[in-house]
Amino acid sequence: MLKYDPRKLVREDNPGANPGDLGMFKFVPDDLPDGAPLVVVLHGCGQTAAGYATGAGWTTLAERWGFALLAPEQQAANNQAKCFNWFEAGDIERGQGEAASIRQMVERMRADHAIDPKRIYVTGLSAGGAMAAVLLAAYPEVFSGGGIVAGLPYKSAVGMREALGTMFRGRIKTPVEWGDLVRTASGHTGPWPVVSIWQGNADKTVAASNAVELANQWANVHGAPGPASEGLVNGHRHILLRNPDGKPVVELFEIAGMGHGAPIFPDDPEFPLGEAEAFILPVGISSTLGIARFWGLEPGAVRTEEIVTVPERVEAGGAETPVFTRPAKTGILKKLWKGIKRIVGRT
Repeated sequence: MLKYDPRKLVREDNPGANPGDLGMFKFVPDDLPDGAPLVVVLHGCGQTAAGYATGAGWTTLAERWGFALLAPEQQAANNQAKCFNWFEAGDIERGQGEAASIRQMVERMRADHAIDPKRIYVTGLSAGGAMAAVLLAAYPEVFSGGGIVAGLPYKSAVGMREALGTMFRGRIKTPVEWGDLVRTASGHTGPWPVVSIWQGNADKTVAASNAVELANQWANVHGAPGPASEGLVNGHRHILLRNPDGKPVVELFEIAGMGHGAPIFPDDPEFPLGEAEAFILPVGISSTLGIARFWGLEPGAVRTEEIVTVPERVEAGGAETPVFTRPAKTGILKKLWKGIKRIVGRT
């Protein structure tokens, strides 16, 4: 069983307006200075707020680096599997349901703990990752960055039937179609949150193609048609996209051989973080550390001023080619894949 100090996260019984009927937990390190960052951490199905925030290493990192945590928790009355309802129309729109509840909790944290409004971030795993994508789309003016682990694009599904199909098989749209879903969610015109995306390429619960579509959704929103740079980090594929001004705006990690869960590296000799548990997987790389560094939360990191220029809207025809793609299948594997598709009737 996962061991964690229950004092790390405390329940807030008065979160404010709560139309989604979620629980609110928070962790505020001792002597947190005014103007500290806030990270919203959203658990996956069947998990608890404390279990995920601790297992993935967010409580440890918050204490080391000096930021506050907000950890909303789903209730079985809302979803029997305790999944955030990232696919329900009444929970994914600005000002409604679970999205509005989390937004209100952020405001409560800002007021109670003097949080820097320009350094608020959201991350989550699986259903929590998909809900993080919802919050980035519905409230882009609130969040400076997102970290989505085994999640899905905003409005990739509405309703349970669509949600299951999209999870297992993915859903394909053009980058512009994906981007338009985000742009119309709030009426916001920028600047937009930066987004770090993490996905196991052996995930049987959320198809890896969802991460690619999600990355293309945010690449289009940022008006950054590419090209993106690609390399390996700890043996795992990493693609980084910068906007026309040179600022890193979207990154995608594809974790080789990993199934459904959040990657952690508890045995890292330089920075051990996290504790293995169901859907929290020790694979030699930490999504928690990587996401926090992408946001610039590491003490001593050089922080650049937010670029406030608004990118021109990317029209159809100008960015129809996806920036992010899955690795090409070559040689005998490519031939085998084509044969499998013919057998099952896919084109």
